[in-house]
Amino acid sequence: MFAKSVLLATLLPAVFADIQFTNPAAGTTLAAGKPITARWKDSGDGTALTDLKTYTLFLCAGGNDADSFIELAPINANGQFSTGNEASATVAATLGGSDKNAYFLKIQSVGAEGAQVINYSDRFTISGMTGTFPPGVKAGIAKVSGTDGPPSTNQEAPEAGGGGAKGEYAVAYTAQTGLIKYAPMMTPPGTKITAKSPKPRYPTSSVPIAKTFLPTPKQTTTMTASLTNTPAKSRQFQAPAASMPQDDMQKFLHRWRD
Repeated sequence: MFAKSVLLATLLPAVFADIQFTNPAAGTTLAAGKPITARWKDSGDGTALTDLKTYTLFLCAGGNDADSFIELAPINANGQFSTGNEASATVAATLGGSDKNAYFLKIQSVGAEGAQVINYSDRFTISGMTGTFPPGVKAGIAKVSGTDGPPSTNQEAPEAGGGGAKGEYAVAYTAQTGLIKYAPMMTPPGTKITAKSPKPRYPTSSVPIAKTFLPTPKQTTTMTASLTNTPAKSRQFQAPAASMPQDDMQKFLHRWRD
């Protein structure tokens, strides 16, 4: 069974679909050196799957706690839902071991308004792997019983400038494909530090290292929304600093005044 997910709230009063993996099947065994094919469908919760725009898909291994598993390799680091609900890739056999039900897939989906949801597949085994897992990952695997992957997580669409972005500025930066990109107004800083136990605003993500030359970016510039807030003003009661001497003689006398 796939892990249940809390649906995302976006800038508009709508929720995005949840993804249910249909392949690999729970508890199945794949062979090292063969393509890993991921398939998914709309879980039936929330709005249609077509509301999701882009995704990143990774092969993971480890336990179900966030600090007990790692992303091993991308299956598709720049996926588009418009191309279908399937992705496939072959990973190196040296990435990990052949521990039972050590592996699962992680898909991070982004909607048109910037909201994100992360879903995980059921667990499966890859036989013939020749690598080893880090101690923390091995410990996480040892604690797992069954084939359920980690629980899904969600992230609300970020607010822009405190008042809500409009037009082009309301589209998530990563979802924009035009020659000009639009960024929301920066959020003004608060006047007090109230967070006692701060938490990351966004979920962690992998950074794939480029092994070949990347294509030249086609975007020409980024436009940032103008400031709309008015900073508070107060009268300065401190006496102004004494004026400095202007002509050469005054400067000379001022130098030797002490």
